[in-house]
This record gives sequence, C-alpha cells and structure tokens, in this order.
Amino acid sequence: MTGAASTTVRAQQHDTLDAICYRVYGTTRGVTEQVLAANPGLAEQGPVLPHGTPVMLPAIPQATQRAPTVNLWD
Repeated sequence: MTGAASTTVRAQQHDTLDAICYRVYGTTRGVTEQVLAANPGLAEQGPVLPHGTPVMLPAIPQATQRAPTVNLWD
C-alpha cells in the first residue's frame, strides 16, 4: 500500500494495530507510529482493538533501500 491513497479498514476480532500494519503494509517498522498519529484516540482503545474499530491507514512513502552490510565471518 505504499504510495497509494489512504484507506480505512475495520479491526477484526483480536486484532492489534501492529498486526493490521503488517497485514496491509508488510512491515511495522516506522509504520505503526504513523498510523497511530493519523488516528487520534486509537491508543486509548488498548493493545487489542475492539472488533469493528475503524482504522485509517495513511499512504506511507516507499522506504529507502538499506545500505549493504558486511559480515565479518562469511
């Protein structure tokens, strides 16, 4: 969903915000915080969101590529 327009989803039974982010964006790194910022009051719902809670998912820009790493013991 990176680069697309924002959308709204509804929490399924036993959903957590990070599970929704992973399901939609494929990652939680830096995304969960942006989704929380776009949904004031969502954190007060608790770690497990009530069934049917609307969650607005903003468009997240494509992450920059990681720099290659060097392994000392190949």
